[in-house]
Amino acid sequence: MSMVIREVAPHGEEAVDMTIDDGRIARIDPAGSAPAGEREIDASGLIVLPGLVDLHTHLREPGREDAETIESGTAAAALGGFTAVHAMANTQPVADTAGVVEQVWRRGQEAGYCDVHPVGAVTVGLAGERLAELGAMADSAARVRVFSDDGICVSDAVLMRRALEYVKAFDGVIAQHAQEPRLTEGAQMNEGELSGVLGLRGWPPVAEEAIIARDVLLAEHVGSRVHICHLSTRGSVDIIRWAKQRGIDVTAEVTPHHLILTEELATTYDPRYKVNPPLRTADDVAAVREGLADGTIDIVATDHAPHAHEDKDCEWGAGAFGMLGLQTALSVVIETMVETGRLSWREVADRMSTAPAIIGRVESQGRPLEVGEPANLVLVDPRARWHVNADALASRSRNTPFEGREMSGRVVATFLRGRPTVLEGRLA
Repeated sequence: MSMVIREVAPHGEEAVDMTIDDGRIARIDPAGSAPAGEREIDASGLIVLPGLVDLHTHLREPGREDAETIESGTAAAALGGFTAVHAMANTQPVADTAGVVEQVWRRGQEAGYCDVHPVGAVTVGLAGERLAELGAMADSAARVRVFSDDGICVSDAVLMRRALEYVKAFDGVIAQHAQEPRLTEGAQMNEGELSGVLGLRGWPPVAEEAIIARDVLLAEHVGSRVHICHLSTRGSVDIIRWAKQRGIDVTAEVTPHHLILTEELATTYDPRYKVNPPLRTADDVAAVREGLADGTIDIVATDHAPHAHEDKDCEWGAGAFGMLGLQTALSVVIETMVETGRLSWREVADRMSTAPAIIGRVESQGRPLEVGEPANLVLVDPRARWHVNADALASRSRNTPFEGREMSGRVVATFLRGRPTVLEGRLA
């Protein structure tokens, strides 16, 4: 079926008519001039971007389907404008073999809301003792190119070096969860004056920064790629900026919650605000915004971390680390980066679609809005406002830090290879 999206603005620029046929962009005509299609969508006032790509999603399946399934998580992704997600390896069993990553990949195909690219574990069982089957996962049907023990740092420098060397053979990347374990034992929130007042063990910024500094130097030494997950401090931004100036092949991500939330929320003792790495200071938030704007930080990644009710509806100390992020990510970026003039819509497309697809080696996603390209698209109403209702989110979990908050911008439609997965803000 051919479909004409009329009077839509690519990257928020001049409006056009965009014709979709056979899963691809078939024509781009001046607004109001395209021939009639079998289906027509009035998109006046809407912006079209390449479908968003998340390099850091926890789908919990297999093993914790009480918190999330691949179907529910990818439904949330589609409602957030994503056409591809990378599913982290800390499942039960761990995604450390070709069999498990293929299972995750196939379940994503069956769900059909967005493409699911499994992230393989760096070490067997996330135990940090010996390398997992990196080559077998890379050669599997899932074609894994990103490997991470996320949730646990690969703290052994020798093991990290070997992993960086190994993935060079198939152009893979190690995505590091930067957390020096000895400096964060029992840590509950950002280390500083506030942690002392609240009586919560502090999580010093240097625990993140020391691992990043070590790993960019290791990547330089072996000539490999390293990606830094969810950086959160001004010092981390400075290290990445220095490494890029030096020519080291490093990329980095920031989460939406680290762009907008600060450590003061810990004063509520509400475990919804307990996350790894912890919410930091207002100065750190300003630094990561600056880093995202100037390109030091390459991408926004959600670190969507659903948890079962009992793992969050408890006292702070017993609460699990993590927040939902897929359905609110774009709105946070609009509020913090677009409406403040830090990023253009074209730059949003780069940070949330093109660059993550390149880092993850996903060739069919993050493509230009040009004739012949796959029709992986998201339509956004930039003027819309909506309130977050945890019970109305597609995730099986409810641990959003934005409950009741008014958000900027709304996803109106998401298309996966020309097929609507979301239309008029609802699952199609």
